[in-house]
Amino acid sequence: MKILGIETSCDETAAAIVEDGRGALSNVIASQVDLHKPYGGIVPEIASREHLLKIIPVIKEAVNNAGIGLKDIDGIAVTYGPGLAGSLLVGVNVAKSLAMSLELPLYGVNHLKGHIYAAWVMGDPPEAKAAFPFVCLVASGGHTELLLMRNYRDFTLLGQTRDDAAGEALDKAARILGLGYPGGPAIQKAADGVCSKEQMPRAWLRGSLDFSFSGVKTAVLNKARNLGLLEGKNRTEAQEKTARELAAAFQESIVDVLVNKTIAAVKKTGAHGVIMGGGVTANLLLRERMIIAADGLPIIVPSPSLSVDNGAMIAAAAYFENIPVGPDGLNLDIVPSLSIA
Repeated sequence: MKILGIETSCDETAAAIVEDGRGALSNVIASQVDLHKPYGGIVPEIASREHLLKIIPVIKEAVNNAGIGLKDIDGIAVTYGPGLAGSLLVGVNVAKSLAMSLELPLYGVNHLKGHIYAAWVMGDPPEAKAAFPFVCLVASGGHTELLLMRNYRDFTLLGQTRDDAAGEALDKAARILGLGYPGGPAIQKAADGVCSKEQMPRAWLRGSLDFSFSGVKTAVLNKARNLGLLEGKNRTEAQEKTARELAAAFQESIVDVLVNKTIAAVKKTGAHGVIMGGGVTANLLLRERMIIAADGLPIIVPSPSLSVDNGAMIAAAAYFENIPVGPDGLNLDIVPSLSIA
């Protein structure tokens, strides 16, 4: 079964063809990073307008790259939430138009579950490496959640952020330190090879699997202000070194909390493995530390191209989540604040 997956929840216009939930015949992503970089973050109006320009060419490229025609598609999957309202509207309305004109079933997919099912588009499925249940860490620009996945379509929310998501905190810290956008890669690059003596706080929220990253964000802001780093321009070499050290300490704090909370969730639930998804999980330090902390437990992380928002994960999620219960009607609407469980 060949599913066309469409993703426009934020600032990537993406489409892919996935066969039987596992084989990605194509996966096309049009990034908007350069458009939003001057603003240090995503501007929703710019994002939605760019989706309008890119969505049809991206879908055409995905179909062509798969070596098939529209008549060979068996269903259409699209993110309907959570995300930016204007961006979601573009993808959903295009998907509905295609479904109606091609007389194909339409499947509305939860974007966050898509990040989890990205692990099924990597070759061997997770259940070939470990039996259910899995603890799933979803960490992206707008979300940080821990879930227990007992089987397909069976999720329980274990913990979530009480304020800033990990990716959001990384973006803000990078902007504070004048390191550029997007924040995750900028922080990782600045911190590479840096042995920092700086210490950043960790919000452990004892007795809970929830997250909080607003405190560490405020800490880096205060340190940067006290050290005269907020001006950004005309820094001395010593100030640039200090900015890199703060970036390294900030990254350590984020990674430390994500790893410790995830392993705590494994111990609490008796899960047999960990699935990681979302743009933040492309961070190399996070991947390395999670593997070390897991002490032999399978850690399943999609490739970087499948960690960012993409259409393949949406098509895969539809295959495992939506097809068993049937398609949505053409009255499918966006839900910008859609929860994961």
